Amino acid sequence: MTKTIENRHYQALENAPEQPDEPGRRRFLKQSVGVGTGMATLGATTISNVAFGASDDAAEEADDASDLPDVIDWKDEDAMILHGRSPITLETKRYTVGTSGITPATRLYIRNNLPVPDEKIVADRDAWQVSIEGVKNAKSLSVGELKTMGLTSVVMVLQCSGNGRGSFDHTPSGSQWRTGASGNVVWGGVPLKDVIAALGGPADGMKFLTSTGGEELPKGLDEDKIQVERSIPIEKALDDVLLAWEMDGQPIPLVHGGPLRVIVPGYYGCNNIKYVKRVALTPKESAAHMQKFSYRVRPIGVEASPDQPTMWDMNVKSFITGPGAKPGETVRAGHHVIYGVAFGGNEAVKDVDISIDGGQNWQKAELFGADMGRYAWRTFRFEADLPAGKYVLASRATNQSGEVQPQYRLENQRGYANNSWHDHALSIVVKG
Repeated sequence: MTKTIENRHYQALENAPEQPDEPGRRRFLKQSVGVGTGMATLGATTISNVAFGASDDAAEEADDASDLPDVIDWKDEDAMILHGRSPITLETKRYTVGTSGITPATRLYIRNNLPVPDEKIVADRDAWQVSIEGVKNAKSLSVGELKTMGLTSVVMVLQCSGNGRGSFDHTPSGSQWRTGASGNVVWGGVPLKDVIAALGGPADGMKFLTSTGGEELPKGLDEDKIQVERSIPIEKALDDVLLAWEMDGQPIPLVHGGPLRVIVPGYYGCNNIKYVKRVALTPKESAAHMQKFSYRVRPIGVEASPDQPTMWDMNVKSFITGPGAKPGETVRAGHHVIYGVAFGGNEAVKDVDISIDGGQNWQKAELFGADMGRYAWRTFRFEADLPAGKYVLASRATNQSGEVQPQYRLENQRGYANNSWHDHALSIVVKG
């Protein structure tokens, strides 16, 4: 069975050669600081020779979204970074995440594998058909019929597998995301387990859920090489997977997978298939390239293989979103509230620690705002007095299972699963 990616163990890479300790290898400062009681009162840290993860400023200035394609002209272009037009690839700027917890549709990232389908597929949303297979009474159902079979909602972090890829030294292929290929979204739809139960339950011998997207495929090409199709364990499918038609209280926008999308809480975005036309319980994983070879975590320079870990479970992660995350933002000396977001992957967030000196000293942050469930992110805050100087603000999350956000990323060919707190630290300058 394919191995899943978890922060606790990356089995296929345990024997990969260790990175050499050289100038290009990121290391931390050794700086003594004073820590106050209740809140931090720390001196500035010299960071000029350390490559921390907060190089968002240059990326945002170079790639600000303007003149967006028509299908996404409703997006807040001031909040986005445009990485690609076909397929559309759009990132949320770190400082626009906000503090309310929910990511509005206008600021949610986009990562599509194929061009967006024609708008005619959302002209009559309830008419969209999805084939339910691998059950005892297989049949095709419309969205309208699905709406009579059950209803639930879930708040969850939607995150691209390559979020954080922009920090890798070897410049992996793909969009150079920093923090913004993630968002916290409310989905509404029918539990897949209810649909399966209504159709007689799983057929014998089924071990996976295989979902197929409904994008139009270019003619003359091998469908297996370009088909958007992913498989996940059947245990997950019968737990909390949704067939969703609503996002943040509205019909799912076309570019985000409407009229119907598979939602897999706690799993990376590639498993949340858009425009889903087929949902099948299968005895084996999909033979599509996207399952067999894409989204595999492998050492740098090693070819992709089906026996390598695949991008299923998300890992624990957090990042600071302010103050000082906006390019050109002036942070004045004095009392500040440092804030950000944290999520625990397949578990709820338990704690978040904050450092304002690049990881030399840590103190507990406060989780605030609504607890929206185990799959949602939590907003956190931490108060500190900041004299004039340079600072490296870092956050480190722990989930309910005790999984701790690591100091360093896992080096891998495609730049997947980066949850290093070092890479996601924020460098700021405080002026007197």
